[in-house]
Amino acid sequence: MLLLKRCIKFGSLKTNKCIRTMSGSKIKTVLIDLSGTIHIDDQEIHNSKDSLKRLRSQNVNVKYVTNTTKESKKCLLNKLNGIGFDIKPSEIFTSLTAARELIEKIGLRPLMIVDDRALEDFEGIQTDNPNAVLIGLAPDKFNYKTMNTAFRLIQDGCPLIAIHKARYYKKTDELALGPGPFVTALEYATDTTSHIVGKPEASFFLSSVEEFNCQPEECVMIGDDVRDDIGGAQKTGMLGILVRTGNTDVIQAWDAYLPTVTICRGFPPWWLPN
Repeated sequence: MLLLKRCIKFGSLKTNKCIRTMSGSKIKTVLIDLSGTIHIDDQEIHNSKDSLKRLRSQNVNVKYVTNTTKESKKCLLNKLNGIGFDIKPSEIFTSLTAARELIEKIGLRPLMIVDDRALEDFEGIQTDNPNAVLIGLAPDKFNYKTMNTAFRLIQDGCPLIAIHKARYYKKTDELALGPGPFVTALEYATDTTSHIVGKPEASFFLSSVEEFNCQPEECVMIGDDVRDDIGGAQKTGMLGILVRTGNTDVIQAWDAYLPTVTICRGFPPWWLPN
C-alpha cells in the first residue's frame, strides 16, 4: 500500500499553486493513462520508464487505462514494448474493449467508423445491415459520405455509440482533433445524445478496477487530460494526479474545474511506501 505524501516540483514549473498534497491517502490501485502521460507516439515521456519501475516495486495494483482507438490492443502493446515499457496484455484496459462488451451485450451490428488498425479488436462482430453507429478516432473515415451514412442511420433510430469524445490529443509536435468534434456534429445534426463507453464515463473507471476488489477512494488516476482522465475518475471518488505532458495546457484548470487535483510537471517519481 502507498502513502501519497507529496508532489515533487519539476523543471521550470514555477507556480506553487500547481503543487497539491494528498497526505494520508491509502492507495491500493494506480490507474495510468498512456498517450500523453507516459509516451507520445513512439517516444517515451521523460523519466516515465524509471518511475514505473519504482512504482512496480511498491505493493499496489497497476492498470493502464486508455481511450486510444486508432489501433488495436495488440498493436498498442507492441508499440509500448518497442519503446521499452514492460507492460503485460492483462494490464491494459481500453475503450475499445468496453465498446465491444457493450456491442455484444445488446446485440448490435454497428456501422464502424474506426481506424482500420483497431478492427482487430472487433473480430467476429456482425456489421451487415447496421442497427447502430460506432465512432472512434478514424481520421481517414471522417468524410462527408461516411458521416452522411451515419447521419441517416441515426435519423432512422439507430443509437450513436461514441468510444470516447476527446476534443483533441497530443501528437509528437502538435495537437490534433479527436473524435469528439465529429461525434458532436452527429449529435447536433440528429438532435440526439451519444452513449459514451470510454473515459470520462464512471462505468469505464469502475470496470477497470473490478478485479482488484478495492474501493474508488483507494484508487488514484494519473493522466494528462483534466476532463477525461481526472474529472471522470474523481466523479467516482478516486483521487487524481494531472501531468502537464500531453493534452493539458493548464494553470487555471485545477482552480476552475478541479480544485483538489494534484498537478505535476511530468510523470511523478515520488511513490513512497508506508
